[in-house]
Amino acid sequence: MAVVLDLLNRDPRPRHPEKAHRPDQPVMRKPDWIRVKAPGSPKWAETNRIVRENKLVTVCEEAGCPNIGECWEKKHATFMIMGDTCTRACAFCNVKTGMPQPLDREEPEGVAKAVEKLGLSHVVITSVDRDDLADGGAQHFAEVIAAIRARSPKTTIEVLTPDFLRKEGALEVVVKARPDVFNHNLETVPSKYLKVRPGARYFHSVRLLQRVKELDPTIFTKSGIMVGLGEERNEVLQLMDDLRAAEVDFLTVGQYLQPTKKHHPIVRFVTPDEFKAYETTAYAKGFLMVSSSPLTRSSHHAGEDFERLKAARAAKLGA
Repeated sequence: MAVVLDLLNRDPRPRHPEKAHRPDQPVMRKPDWIRVKAPGSPKWAETNRIVRENKLVTVCEEAGCPNIGECWEKKHATFMIMGDTCTRACAFCNVKTGMPQPLDREEPEGVAKAVEKLGLSHVVITSVDRDDLADGGAQHFAEVIAAIRARSPKTTIEVLTPDFLRKEGALEVVVKARPDVFNHNLETVPSKYLKVRPGARYFHSVRLLQRVKELDPTIFTKSGIMVGLGEERNEVLQLMDDLRAAEVDFLTVGQYLQPTKKHHPIVRFVTPDEFKAYETTAYAKGFLMVSSSPLTRSSHHAGEDFERLKAARAAKLGA
């Protein structure tokens, strides 16, 4: 992870001034099963060039994703719209917090151009939380979707949205734009929200996903969590039940990795066998797709997973 972050040439100023008051937390040494290839291949460089030329922000960089080397080598990138500054300060997140800049009205076209140049068959669009905007950025999401469809009509689109908390009508705007996959991450079990995700509300997030299915049952829904934050197994199983009650199709489960000493500590590293057990249980509970492993992230292998998701739905309907 440190190698990845060093290669991103970030601003040398403190990235998380809002977390400066937090006491340092020990950073646990990673076990052997968590190892990633450092980025730097020619294909990675080409993806990096296209991102820079179009002045885009990627969650791959901002969140310090450990899979950036693998994904960018395949010319896969998850674009983070509406800037690089979030209005919330979640204890797990590596995205900086503060007052964001005004929306860039040229961003939708810039994202669409990058998608076209990269030749993406499937693209993931996410964003920072924009609690400063009346609609939380919902209309901007819709404009990005429309711009991609205009330039790359065959590209399927997955959105990973904020919770649009207290933003009446915002969800409807995004759903009306008809993304192929609507993803909103619960991140952790409800007992950890106060410390891990204090600006969010667990049952609001579950209801958001349920509402997507009510508005348009054809849209695939998806959610993800991190483990290793101190959650109990029975809490994870209850979360699975809550998501299935909301008719969520796809669940991702990955290991939490602590970005800095100021972030929430890793309580433990969950073993590969435990991840496999979560996968087996989730399929038994009725999810169409499950990705559960130490390095699983919401948008990792998103294109391949979308094809599998479509096939799973078709098989279920044909049964």
